[in-house]
Amino acid sequence: MPTMPTRKADLQPAPLLLTLRAGILALTAAAALGVGASARADLFGDDQARQAILDLRRRVDQVVLSQNKLIDENTQLRRSMLDLQQQIDSLKGDLARERGQNEQSAQQLSDLQKQLADLQRQVGVSPDAPQNGAPEGASSDAAAAASKQENAPAAANPAPTANQREKQDYDAALTQFRGGNFTAAQTGFAGFIKRYPHSVLAPAALFWLGNAQYATRNYKEAVSNFRILLGVAPQHEKAPEALLSIANCQVELKDQKAAHATLQQLIKTYPRSEAASAARERLAKMK
Repeated sequence: MPTMPTRKADLQPAPLLLTLRAGILALTAAAALGVGASARADLFGDDQARQAILDLRRRVDQVVLSQNKLIDENTQLRRSMLDLQQQIDSLKGDLARERGQNEQSAQQLSDLQKQLADLQRQVGVSPDAPQNGAPEGASSDAAAAASKQENAPAAANPAPTANQREKQDYDAALTQFRGGNFTAAQTGFAGFIKRYPHSVLAPAALFWLGNAQYATRNYKEAVSNFRILLGVAPQHEKAPEALLSIANCQVELKDQKAAHATLQQLIKTYPRSEAASAARERLAKMK
């Protein structure tokens, strides 16, 4: 069968088909644009969320670091406060002990000053020595008044005096004692007693030897020398003070019962002495 020739008009698309094609292309382009925009929007939102999470984590880490730092500082501050409190408690203890020692030393110094005044008035130490055992310039009249004791025996004749050599040795030991060199004072007085056992100054040397031993805490040796003084010269002016010093040594040796008995003996033997007055006060405190 013969083929019919194709006309050029038949090969052209129909207008309706062209319109449909244009519409489909437009819808496809629009859809593609919409999907792309949505993807970009979703991507942008995820980035913001991630950044917000990172910022939040950084802030949390900073808060934790700050909190840990505060905890460490607080712990260190508490340790420092504990250390300071311990130092304060230690200082309080030291202060209390020093206060007690100062009170005791003040009482002992007062006793020693009175004893030294009595001794110097009796034996007559070198002219450049203080006249009452107190600081230079103290009144000699006050020293004489302090040295009077009603139970001391009255001398009908002038008391014997020591020779110049004895006085020099005695004064040298006494100077060491007044200067606080108690070990040297012990050596000086012990040597004096050995060289001059019958000297008029020997009882006084025994007394100061005992006091030097007391100052260096040789309490038992001090008691021994005070008792020797009482044995060889019971009517000596320093005898009452020797008994009082024995009681002091017994207190330091923690023998309160013996100290109590010694103070009672002092009051009974030398009732009108200044040492007896001090003994009464101490007995009242011991009750």
